[in-house]
Formats: sequence, C-alpha cells, structure tokens
Amino acid sequence: CRQALRRTSGPEVDFARAEREHELYVGVLRGKLGLQVLELPADESLPDCVFVEDAAVVCEETALLTRPGAPSRRKEVEAMKRVLESLNLNIVEMVDENATLDGGDVLFTGREFFVGLSRRTNQRGAEILADTFKDYAVSTVPVHDALHLKSFCSMAGPNLIAIGSSEAAQKALKTMQQMSDHRYDKLTVPDDAAANCIYLNIPSKGHVLLHRAPEEYPESAKVFEKLKDHMLIPIANTELEKVDGLLTCSSVFINKASEL
Repeated sequence: CRQALRRTSGPEVDFARAEREHELYVGVLRGKLGLQVLELPADESLPDCVFVEDAAVVCEETALLTRPGAPSRRKEVEAMKRVLESLNLNIVEMVDENATLDGGDVLFTGREFFVGLSRRTNQRGAEILADTFKDYAVSTVPVHDALHLKSFCSMAGPNLIAIGSSEAAQKALKTMQQMSDHRYDKLTVPDDAAANCIYLNIPSKGHVLLHRAPEEYPESAKVFEKLKDHMLIPIANTELEKVDGLLTCSSVFINKASEL
C-alpha cells in the first residue's frame, strides 16, 4: 500500500479493509450478478496491479494492451496479456515507445470512444486506439486537475454520462458534447469521484449500476437513487480511493462467454 502511486499524500491505506472492500466488489460481480470473474494473481512487485482497467481496452472481440503512462506499471500488462489470450480475443499490443495510454482515460459510450489526454495518456496512445477500433469514432479530451478522464465521469446507462460537478469535469463534458455527433443525457453528481460508476446491461437483470456507497458520498448517492429503472448496488471503495482507485479501475468487462 505504501508503494502505490498517488497524486497527493494522505492517510495510509488500511490493507485489511481494502481487502474486504475488494472481496465485496468481486462478490457482487460473481455472486449477485452471476458474471464469470477471472482474477489475476497479485504481484507484490507491482503495487498498482489491482487497477487492471489501465492495462487493457476491450471492445467486442478485440483487446488493446496499453502502454501505461507510469513506467513502474508497464509490467502489469504481461499478466493481462496472458488472461486475454486465454479468452481467444484478437490481441493488439502497443509497442510504440512514444505512446502512452491508461485504460482509465478511455470512455466507451457504446457509440464512440472518448480518450482523455492526461499525464498518463498522450496523443500517440489515442491514435493507436483509433487505429485499433476503426469502426468507432475516437475523440480526445484534455484532462486537467485529475488523474484520468474517468476520475470524474463514466457511463451510467446506455445513453447516460455520469459527470462530476467540478470545473474540470464540466469543461471535459462540454468538450465531449462538442466533439460528438450524438446527444447524450447527463447525470450530474456533486462529487467527481462518485461520477465513476459501473453500468452493466445483464440479460437476466436488466440495467445494473454499481455506485459509491451513501456513507461515502451521501449527496451523490441521492442522485443515483433517482434512477428508477436501474438495479442500484452501492459499493464502498474508501481504501483504494486513497491511492486514486475508483470503481471502474479494478475490472475489465468482456462481453463473451468464457470456457474457463
């Protein structure tokens, strides 16, 4: 916990609590929602490896292995490559040494990609993503005062962008609206971190939304509770947030039946 990257110094991570919160997160995906969950082995030499989202971008049958912006995280991609190969996905590797891309900067709306240009992701990384997923428009969005694009936004429904209230978040949303030919609905929440939620459309369950727990972000939770068509599942993430981890960071969703 002490070696994990973090934007600002703050309270130390309670490791036992972090483990419990992560187990509950995995338990919701596997037990409550019936998803197949493939857990990558922990690697003690890679303190940020729990944040698997940054190592790959998966869309349909193609997986782009990223080149994380932090050099200390580049080896994380190796474990991700092995598990994605086992699923027989089309693997694309980012080998250009001038490119950086973190999955946390990639927002796929179902129609198009928005890629945040941040300290971790550059223009070349966005270009390689565009070359990989040629069927979709790809637009870049400058990210200020945040680690990643998804530090203050995510999809909360098929056409619904959850967005934080900060100036940086609202500025990014305005850019996304200007870049897109499509009009998205928006769900504005008071807390940027709470805007990072997980939307899933599961055949047997319908619209499912994992969002931050009311005890963490009470005002934002009230906004999510207005989504009457969703199965709402509050998830606590107090410990990983201390090292910049949000709900989407710890998983990569793949729309594919696994034979494993």
